[in-house]
Amino acid sequence: MYGKVAICLSFAILFLISCSIYVGTVDFRSYFFPLLQSPTVQRSLCATDRPLRVYMYDLPRRFHVGMMARWSSSQGNGTVTAQNFPPWPSNSGIKRQHSVEYWMMASLLYGGDGEEGREAVRVSDPETAEAFFVPFFSSLSFNTHGHNMTDPETEVDRRLQVELLEFLQNSKYYQRSGGRDHVIPMTHPNAFRFLRQELNASLLIVVDFGRYPRNMSSLSKDVVAPYVHVVDSFTDDDPLDPYESRNTLLFFRGNTVRKDQGKIRVKLGKILSGIDDVHYEKSVATPKNIIMSKEGMRSSKFCLHPAGDTPSSCRLFDAIVSHCVPVIVSDNIELPYEDEIDYTEFSIFFSMKEALEPGYLVNQLRQFPKDRWLVMWKRLKSVSHHFEFQYPPKKEDAVNMLWRQVKHKLPGVQLAVHRSRRLKVPDWWQRKR
Repeated sequence: MYGKVAICLSFAILFLISCSIYVGTVDFRSYFFPLLQSPTVQRSLCATDRPLRVYMYDLPRRFHVGMMARWSSSQGNGTVTAQNFPPWPSNSGIKRQHSVEYWMMASLLYGGDGEEGREAVRVSDPETAEAFFVPFFSSLSFNTHGHNMTDPETEVDRRLQVELLEFLQNSKYYQRSGGRDHVIPMTHPNAFRFLRQELNASLLIVVDFGRYPRNMSSLSKDVVAPYVHVVDSFTDDDPLDPYESRNTLLFFRGNTVRKDQGKIRVKLGKILSGIDDVHYEKSVATPKNIIMSKEGMRSSKFCLHPAGDTPSSCRLFDAIVSHCVPVIVSDNIELPYEDEIDYTEFSIFFSMKEALEPGYLVNQLRQFPKDRWLVMWKRLKSVSHHFEFQYPPKKEDAVNMLWRQVKHKLPGVQLAVHRSRRLKVPDWWQRKR
């Protein structure tokens, strides 16, 4: 009797196991042959739970910190480390706005506090890297070597570009991807101006596309960075009535003689002059004037951001860290981190045509509801940390946001690299159809 029961139970158990395997509820191999399981699927490069692995080229100091005055001669020619990396000079003035290249390099040198809160970490083995950083201070090179573009010193800037291009073209990692996974900052409109077309496949860090042809730079490939703000951040902005504490309706202080779409500044000056609650003043960037701009922004409800020589300028980011609601008048502007941040939550946009209609812009601002302005002001306070460049870097500050944007671009980089390896004829997609 017991034998029959045992046989029946055995058949029942085998039947259940067979059914489970058939419908897929039990992975038979995982129990008995774990080594036969499929390998774990690699996570997407856009996943933010681990930092991007970046290899930074060890370039001679003349390409980066050697251009920082009174520093290189006293430090010799050794390797640049977190310990001997120079602080950004406090007296650099307007040059600070183009210092994104410096802060990106600093973030890779920093080795403290592990990986928590960091979007990119430096790796010593290029074979393990997902991206390659080129630490050439191209903006500082322009500002240092022949800033007026006719000075004989300009040749130094050109020579550095030639040497860097030769270095990259001899790198097997640059050759391997055609430079597509190489990150190169070019935030000054004239940065790398002699040979930039030679690097059109690389992932460029730019502030806008005003000086770049469409076949060289675009949103699909490159990262838009904020200018580094030059006014001090408003850290104790907590009045009882923020709206009433700001007496000026609209504030602008800056250079009004600009090129291209920046010519609108002169026209706006004529329209806005003589209005009691509007401050529109021609000014140049001196240390004293920067302080005056800071005070003006902190005491204004709205800060005007018209196009300059290119569609953007540092003024927008000065306004953000001053918690002054930006009024943006620039038809071709592109904005940093716009896949993550909705600028309409804390900024107002006017087309150039709208802004040049007499009385229209000011009337719209006067009718702007106080409660809506307060929502924008609070939103400015909550996002301003994304526009802070600092060392050591902090979670979701400007440089970490930029590295995250680089990470977002890498799947497209991989697509381009993989396609280029198998194409036997010129890319049909690039041909006119």
